[in-house]
Amino acid sequence: MDDLLADFLTETNEGLAALDGALLKLEKAPDDRQTLSEIFRNVHTIKGTCGFLGLSRLEKVAHAAENVLGKYREGSLKVTPEGITLILSALDCLKSIVAGLESTGSEPVGDDAPLIAALDAAWRGEVPVAPSTAPRAALAEPAPMVPEPATAEPDLAAAEALFETHVAPVPVPAPVPAPVPAPAAKAEAEPEAAAPAPAAPAAGQGGAAAAPPQTIRVSVDVLEDLMTLVSELVLTRNQLLQLVRARSDSALTVPLQRLSHITSELQEGVMKTRMQPIGNAWQKLPRIVRDLANELGKKIELVMKGAETELDRQVLELIKDPLTHMVRNSGDHGLETPEQRRAAGKPEIGRVMLNAYHEGGHIIIEIGDDGRGLSVEKIKAKVLSQGLTTEAELAGMSEREIQHFIFRAGFSTAAAITSVSGRGVGMDVVKTNVEKIGGTIELRSVEGKGTTFFIKIPLTLAIVSALIVEAGGERFAIPQIGVVELVRASGNAEGAQIERIHDTPVMRLRERLLPLVSLSRLLQLEGSAAEPEKDEGFVVVTQVGANVFGIIVDKVFDTEEIVVKPVAPILRHVTMFSGNTILGDGSVIMILDPNGIARATGVGADGPAEELAQAAAGLRGTRSSERTALLLFRAGDDTPKAVPLGLVARLEDLPVESIEHSGGKTLVQYRGKLMPLVSMSGGWVPPEPGRRQAVLVFNDRDRAMGLMVDAILDVVEEHMNIEGASEQPGFLGSAVICGKVTDIIDCAWWLHQAGDDWFRQTGAAVAPRRLLLVEDSAFFRHLLVPGLTAAGYEVTAVDSGAQALQLREQGTVFDIIVSDIEMPDLDGLGLARAVRESGPWQELPLVALSGRVDGERMRLAREAGFTTYVGKSDREALLASLRECLAAPGIA
Repeated sequence: MDDLLADFLTETNEGLAALDGALLKLEKAPDDRQTLSEIFRNVHTIKGTCGFLGLSRLEKVAHAAENVLGKYREGSLKVTPEGITLILSALDCLKSIVAGLESTGSEPVGDDAPLIAALDAAWRGEVPVAPSTAPRAALAEPAPMVPEPATAEPDLAAAEALFETHVAPVPVPAPVPAPVPAPAAKAEAEPEAAAPAPAAPAAGQGGAAAAPPQTIRVSVDVLEDLMTLVSELVLTRNQLLQLVRARSDSALTVPLQRLSHITSELQEGVMKTRMQPIGNAWQKLPRIVRDLANELGKKIELVMKGAETELDRQVLELIKDPLTHMVRNSGDHGLETPEQRRAAGKPEIGRVMLNAYHEGGHIIIEIGDDGRGLSVEKIKAKVLSQGLTTEAELAGMSEREIQHFIFRAGFSTAAAITSVSGRGVGMDVVKTNVEKIGGTIELRSVEGKGTTFFIKIPLTLAIVSALIVEAGGERFAIPQIGVVELVRASGNAEGAQIERIHDTPVMRLRERLLPLVSLSRLLQLEGSAAEPEKDEGFVVVTQVGANVFGIIVDKVFDTEEIVVKPVAPILRHVTMFSGNTILGDGSVIMILDPNGIARATGVGADGPAEELAQAAAGLRGTRSSERTALLLFRAGDDTPKAVPLGLVARLEDLPVESIEHSGGKTLVQYRGKLMPLVSMSGGWVPPEPGRRQAVLVFNDRDRAMGLMVDAILDVVEEHMNIEGASEQPGFLGSAVICGKVTDIIDCAWWLHQAGDDWFRQTGAAVAPRRLLLVEDSAFFRHLLVPGLTAAGYEVTAVDSGAQALQLREQGTVFDIIVSDIEMPDLDGLGLARAVRESGPWQELPLVALSGRVDGERMRLAREAGFTTYVGKSDREALLASLRECLAAPGIA
């Protein structure tokens, strides 16, 4: 019986979770017969199985709800919002009883008579009124969980169906059950299968239905054990690779490569079993928003995008509560009442938006609203009243820095405390919980227009990518999620320098002061206290929420995928560590926690983190006339070569034995796929066995290409003023970098050599113009800007239509706009309509970019206001379109 009860609880919880969304869907579309039938079947299944298990209280509530749904299904009752509210109240009651059943193994005691009476009244056709005693999932506590004796007669048909489901996960046709005994007044409710098998053909249809995919339930503990074993296998694989590299044993190279490949596939497969769509954490939100709107007298629309985006189950569980709190805050504090929105010229219905998507090895979650935004003046007044800072300090802060005070503990600008939010204990807890899993949270808010929060979290907490560094003779791992960039500090005037203000190390990075922390001194490693601090080394620029600071280390090795092990109890009080791991050589090293280091030292940058992060990306959000992060390398001849650092995904040092040839192409097995390699030195000749090949990896989504070079030289920050278009294929021209003439490579040309038609070679230069590029893909921004800059344009690149419109509001002037069509939130068509509607950009030429070119898309672009339409892969056509648009009459 215990196993049957466990199966019942699992099935019932899944059904109840699905019912919330289905009922809200039915409320919006009352004539949706398919949704209504799905709701009826779910409730009927719960009711039928309760009889066999002796769950009388659960059965009575479910049966009363089923009767009302039966009337809806047969059409004798009309679906109304009041009726849906009543069914939702019954659903909340069912959830409360099931929660008590899970905790104690027996039904909790409770009085459901008012709820059942209301349901019976609705069944008789009376106006439904939800009883005040009905529990609400979002706000009420469950009833006391006291066992109640089972008295109901067993439902043998339901028992048989449940037993068959328990014995075989394999789908089987469900038997036709006997009708459930019911009072005469409720006899119209139709009996159906208590536990319908999905493989059974639909009633009234000829032939068998399509077989559903085979599934089986596996205990979470089993999956965790598998993950642990795979983690150990990854560590062992890394150790073997280290041994073979040291011994240069060619006999083991091929089988070890195969072992490495299989291990990676196994790791990926096990990780998939832990991955769940983020929509699972969003299931309760539509219901919460509906109840919130009714309670506050507001009209709220919840828009959810990217629900299919997957992340680790462990991470998913940890972000459920923060997401719920933030959505409730948006509805309560963020959105205005319908009257206030009308007075502000807004639609009555306010929007709360959720969006999730992958970016590198992370998940980005956006939670926003189109409400009142954050009031900077109110925040200032609250800051001063709480003594968090002085008026003089506040006057020197930017608007964004002032907005970040909402993350302080106990800080709230709410005028009154409500049952929904406003207790002043919210956003600081959200921030702490996000940082506990190695994530960061940022915000953007415009008063009167709304607020959006950006949460960046790792895909998984089990295996993460980390930068291996050394300080004080000890090695450490820094998770890459918090690493913005890596800067080499030198003692001479040519490179970045470590300076000191009152014995505190700082670095001037792009004309801003970056506070620094010496890792060896912080951890009091041997000899660090006695030795003077060096002015040379490496600085790992790290971002923690709104703060950006640098960690000084002695050496930097490589990035590795590490297996995270929990910190030993004896070290848990040391907040600078988030775990430990084992490297390929068997060494056990600690994993640094940038959040803990920030808290322990109290460091923070002197300006917004977003600006630094954008500058670190190379070209995103910056003008082409500003400094750009460049990777310097040598290939072919002695002239140094350069490429924007933001375009390079990874630097690899591959053993030459791993490089293969097939079909006239040079390839390497890279992260479970074949990656084409292109040599910059002409015909590539493999060096002697045991040697290694430096490779720059470029990738965008599922595409990757490796550029083989002779040596990596440095990473620098310089003005990339390209002079003289190069006639040599593969190069944009030359620039003076660090006092030396340096060739700037044309990445698009080299990508084309790999056989992927991403772009074609750049065309001729045009007269200098101010150009706005709107492109949500960071890869294509980095790819387009150098070519446009070389063609003579002064380029400003942003990653969304909303950012472009912000530039318009700030009075930024451009000569032409180039925009991608397919973008999240405000796409290119929406941007074009906004530009053409009003404002100083109304007459600017607009060039549409898209990966797909057809007549219908071109027509839609023209109707939206675009001047011309160009395929994203055709760079020559883009440059020709720019020349044509700017040469048109009326363009100065």
